[in-house]
Amino acid sequence: MNEEGSIDKVIQDIPKDWVSDILVCNNNSTDRTKEVAEAAGAIVLDETRPGYGWACLKGMDFASQMKELPDIIVFMDGDYSDYPEELPLVVQPIIENDVDMVIGSRALGNKEKGSMTFPQRFGNWLATRLMRLFYRVKYTDLGPFRAIKYQKLMDLGMQDKTYGWTIEMQIKAAKKKLKTCEQPVNYKNRIGHSKVSGTVKGTIMAGYKILWSIFKYL
Repeated sequence: MNEEGSIDKVIQDIPKDWVSDILVCNNNSTDRTKEVAEAAGAIVLDETRPGYGWACLKGMDFASQMKELPDIIVFMDGDYSDYPEELPLVVQPIIENDVDMVIGSRALGNKEKGSMTFPQRFGNWLATRLMRLFYRVKYTDLGPFRAIKYQKLMDLGMQDKTYGWTIEMQIKAAKKKLKTCEQPVNYKNRIGHSKVSGTVKGTIMAGYKILWSIFKYL
């Protein structure tokens, strides 16, 4: 949403020999995100309903209707806080070790100073420990940079429309006993202003949704 200053950099840095299609899920942007992404070579999908989950579900729906279904789906943010060139590192455990899902862990990688706010760091710490307590699964992050086998993703029955998308995926993967792992990834200060961690409302709602999701799926 409104990432015209960063989305072309994200697209340009994705290793093209590792992907068949780049989908940009345009979540009701009011700037030139769509035009910039299309000019950079991406397929742009418009989702007018605001919410991170809505955008991801739009991408999944498009993938399910492709003539040739993908083997793996990789998610990453459009704000250039991830390092798209690290995509092979995130995908590698799936290809080489038959892992079902890989979480790019910012906690295990190197973070630029200021790239994660205190509420983000604390929220990750609390959520991952609660998942370990209730679901017996060890994560260090709810990182947005992640890869998962296409069919395993579809089998999860993802439903969250807003802030709980990432944790829903990890909880459902644990409940279905998918083979998962984490891969250290680096993280830098995003371009532009965050619509979630950059606002009081976004921070509170994200924290509430994460905790709600943990107890919902028990």
